[in-house]
Amino acid sequence: MLRPARPTKGKSMLPSQRAHFDMPREVCYLNAAAWSPLPRQSQEAGRIGVARKGQPWTIDADLPAQQFARARKAAAALIGADPDDIALISSVSYGVATAAKALNISPGSRVLLLEDDHSSPVLEWMTRAADAGFTVEVVRRPDDADWTEALLAAIARPGSPPVSLASISCIHWSDGGLVDLSRIGPALRAEGAALLVDATHAAGAMPLDVKKLDPDFLVFPTYKWVLGPYGRAFLYIAKRRQDATPLEQTAYGRRAVSAEQTTYLADTSYVSGARRFDMGERDHFISLEMASIGMEMVAQWSAAAISERLAMLTARLAEGLANLGVRFPEPHLRAPHILSLAFPNGMPEGLIARLAAANVHVAGRLGRMRISPHVYNDEQDIDAFVSAFRGLAR
Repeated sequence: MLRPARPTKGKSMLPSQRAHFDMPREVCYLNAAAWSPLPRQSQEAGRIGVARKGQPWTIDADLPAQQFARARKAAAALIGADPDDIALISSVSYGVATAAKALNISPGSRVLLLEDDHSSPVLEWMTRAADAGFTVEVVRRPDDADWTEALLAAIARPGSPPVSLASISCIHWSDGGLVDLSRIGPALRAEGAALLVDATHAAGAMPLDVKKLDPDFLVFPTYKWVLGPYGRAFLYIAKRRQDATPLEQTAYGRRAVSAEQTTYLADTSYVSGARRFDMGERDHFISLEMASIGMEMVAQWSAAAISERLAMLTARLAEGLANLGVRFPEPHLRAPHILSLAFPNGMPEGLIARLAAANVHVAGRLGRMRISPHVYNDEQDIDAFVSAFRGLAR
């Protein structure tokens, strides 16, 4: 279930993990939802990987297979999946394109999207709609900030064309709004519709279990909440969808296509599982290990413990911002690790830049200020933000 973790009775909260990062004390970095810093351990792995590529004759022949298995296992652990159900890909948009090739969207049906959702789970369906004969329906931003109820109402609306698919972020990237997949999934399945989840802002920061949620596809990158590099992402594909044709045609997606064989194209039938959907040029000797390290660190702390800690920090933030003229969703409607501020009269011009000049780093998103702490943050960071905000937002 995708819900904020509750404190574990009798267990101490996960402390700040700032020591694992190259982050000076005076820097208040509250922008993990844009990109996270790399842990020191990942940075060192990157340096080793660059040196390895500099002398490719030193690369062990077994290294690629070891890296693939490690990354698949680490990604699967974050979402409760089996490693065989994980494809190694480059980006969320690659994963959505893979799903689009695998899915048959019926003419005359609807594909549901969220208003102002990130481009990755949206543009593929807008591009395909006219030629394929289906309708893209954008679920409007609800006035009460309850994305779950808005989606449920759209799914069940009487007299509307049938729903074939919901392609949605489970946490809205701009406002931190939370979608309860444990309610959306069953509603879609009751209509015979598929579910594609962009878990960019959920994987690693909140508990996820695809075996319970049962999406058709779920995709997430590594450069945000799981502390990894750019260009690495992972696609969960439900077993019922694994017989589809992959986006790219690769040798390793087939049973026996190898330069080491006497017959090159010995067996071109597809391999089983999600491996057939792996991206081309998956041999990333540098960044794949970095991605694995970040995911393994997150798993060691646990998504539940991370969620609990970050919920504490955003609650402290919300308390500090009370009566300062900004609005944000109620705790049960927002992700525990993102607080997005709306300004009734518009965000003061240049506020993000003025905060950055004061060593306080947040992001402006669609007229809101998005604040997103991670495990390297602590109460001192929150108090530093509130103090700077009070002084600069007037």
